[in-house]
Amino acid sequence: MDGIHDMGGTEGWGTVSIDPDEKVFAEDWEGRAFALGAMSGGLSGTNLDAFRHSLERLHPLAYLQDGYYGRWLACAELLLVDSGVLAEGAVDARARNLMGESAEEPADPELAKPEYERGGGGSLREIDDEPKFAVGDAIRARDMHARGHHRMPAYVRGHAGVVTAIRPAAVLPDATAHFTGEDPQHVYTVAFEAEELWGPGAEASTLHIDLFESYMETT
Repeated sequence: MDGIHDMGGTEGWGTVSIDPDEKVFAEDWEGRAFALGAMSGGLSGTNLDAFRHSLERLHPLAYLQDGYYGRWLACAELLLVDSGVLAEGAVDARARNLMGESAEEPADPELAKPEYERGGGGSLREIDDEPKFAVGDAIRARDMHARGHHRMPAYVRGHAGVVTAIRPAAVLPDATAHFTGEDPQHVYTVAFEAEELWGPGAEASTLHIDLFESYMETT
């Protein structure tokens, strides 16, 4: 889905400063947030694609203001509420009580974990269908504006590229994020020229993007 999370290729965000001595976690709470985020999938019965989709569902202001691990906490809470592990508002009420305020904590909800079956460990799958595209084929990334989850960056939509490699087939995040099945598809590495993506003023370079077969069409 389109949203603030898809910043790739956009301008106006300033220079990225890289601290060579940067710690893995700047503060102790970030490490705990990482652990909570990592465990939330198992507790809620969801998966990595659902977690990514929860990032897309955050309010744009919260996405920018909360920071990286703040977003992880928000997503973990969202998945746990969706699955009935936590009641809506339970985290906020507990936090207020811990700060000395008086807040009524909601009763535990009924579990509502999604029911879906995975076809195996990890995301790679073997499929019988032959690849629709071959190395060297000229393709165009579909101009997708799906309401749900998908993994195609906005800056390649509608642009032409060339297939440079065929990768192992994998489950489609568009399906697994919504627990509608796996819909495994062939995956391709596609080369896009920078001028094709960002116009004649772009630095001369080639960008390689992995795309699922349903994200592509012939030119």
